Amino acid sequence: MADDEEAPEVEQLSDKQKKEIAKWFLLNSPPGEIQYVAKDVRSVLDDDRVYNEAAAEAFPVYNKSHMICLEMPGRTGDVLITSFGELAENEFLDPRTAQVAIVDHVKQVCTDVRPATDEELPSPYIEEFRCALDAEILKYVGEAYPKGVCSVYCSKGKDVEGPGADFELVVVISAARNSPQNFCNGSWRSVWNIEFRDDIQILELQGKLQVGAHYFEEGNVQLDAKHECKDSTIFQAPDDSALSIANIIRHHETEYLTSLEACYTNLPDTTFKDLRRKLPVTRTLFPWHNTLQFSLTRDITKELGIEK
Repeated sequence: MADDEEAPEVEQLSDKQKKEIAKWFLLNSPPGEIQYVAKDVRSVLDDDRVYNEAAAEAFPVYNKSHMICLEMPGRTGDVLITSFGELAENEFLDPRTAQVAIVDHVKQVCTDVRPATDEELPSPYIEEFRCALDAEILKYVGEAYPKGVCSVYCSKGKDVEGPGADFELVVVISAARNSPQNFCNGSWRSVWNIEFRDDIQILELQGKLQVGAHYFEEGNVQLDAKHECKDSTIFQAPDDSALSIANIIRHHETEYLTSLEACYTNLPDTTFKDLRRKLPVTRTLFPWHNTLQFSLTRDITKELGIEK
């Protein structure tokens, strides 16, 4: 009878559904692993058209959210792929060198570079603050993150010509440590929005910090930790403001890293211990010193013929 029953038909996914599933896998790739995921996704799809559509939509979003760093042609410097420096779909500004990088998102390479126009750069007044802050952040990142890169952008008021108006700078710090041969990859990303309030002579800082890690030797363990913080300081000359901002960023990031280290150092004695049942269901400890009182032990010893 069972042989006469027809197996239910399996509903086939549409190309749109396949593309959305492929995008989900690509966008949720751990730090530094999207190319490995893409290779597997392409193989599973077995449809280059659907894969290319998914990759064209997912890679730009992934690259910007992970703030990847690409080397510009001719060893002229590195460019961070962030929304703050995005001028066009494939063009990203590097404020430090005043160059615009043209990138291939899917291949994750910089294919060309051109000088930035005056309209794409901040005014001399804003550039003085931006450049001073960039120098201090560059010094801090060099000390704190061995493979870190940073950039400072003007997100608001780039055409302000002098005192009397508000403007905003953004500090972006990105560091990655990829070691797939040792089954682990990790990244640090932090974005600091600094609002220069000229009317009240105050600088207001808002930071968003994110740590990602993936360990996959004989398992699959991922960490995705986020933290937000605020602070403020007085509006000063460019060099003094830059030093104050860098010290605030250093303080908050060091404090957060220290708290993470303390949390995971104490994990076995706190979280893991709380996950374990303190007593069995019987609410009594197992008497390892006298196991013969249990029938299971008596049955086993009798069956094996080792009774005394």
